[in-house]
Amino acid sequence: MFITFEGPDGSGKTTIIEKIYRYMLDNGYDVIKTREPGGSPIAEKIRNLLLDVENDNMNSRTEALLYAASRAQHIEEKILPALNEGKIVLCDRFLLSSLAYQGFGRELGVENIRMINEFAIQDVLPDFILFFDIDPITTLKRKSLLASADRLEKEDNNFHKRVYKGYKEILKNEKNIELIDATKPVEDVFEQCIEVFKRRNVL
Repeated sequence: MFITFEGPDGSGKTTIIEKIYRYMLDNGYDVIKTREPGGSPIAEKIRNLLLDVENDNMNSRTEALLYAASRAQHIEEKILPALNEGKIVLCDRFLLSSLAYQGFGRELGVENIRMINEFAIQDVLPDFILFFDIDPITTLKRKSLLASADRLEKEDNNFHKRVYKGYKEILKNEKNIELIDATKPVEDVFEQCIEVFKRRNVL
């Protein structure tokens, strides 16, 4: 089973995916966790290019193509082998992020981004998606000031507003989405996810 975690920067999904991963390991599930961009050796090198704050003059089309390239390598090198071995794959971000960040945030158009990613993913899609719903502006005010903030996290508020609006638009037409109220405390968000996993017969 392939399950992805989506949401704006600062939504807390990375914290929750780690908690779910640990919970599943402790309960004997054959599970791996991974992330995008990155997740495999070559894809991680592409991640470094994408998120390096020194690459502030990167063309938006270059960015979109690099995300798709990283995804293609990640699928080939890590996701598909794990799924073929019968593992549960938990992935921090996937296709939905590209549609929102590059399609809406960079204003390249959702269909353009979908097209290059269809070539990259070769029909590998998640069984379902958990979307961590929270307005990113408040959370990003804290995160963008950190020394660890990456190139996209440092983008201005207008960019992140477009991304969030884009997510909302995309979600209207996506059937396999589970909405998670990410404004709640961490333990509550974790419990929401566990309930979804039980209802979806993962647990």
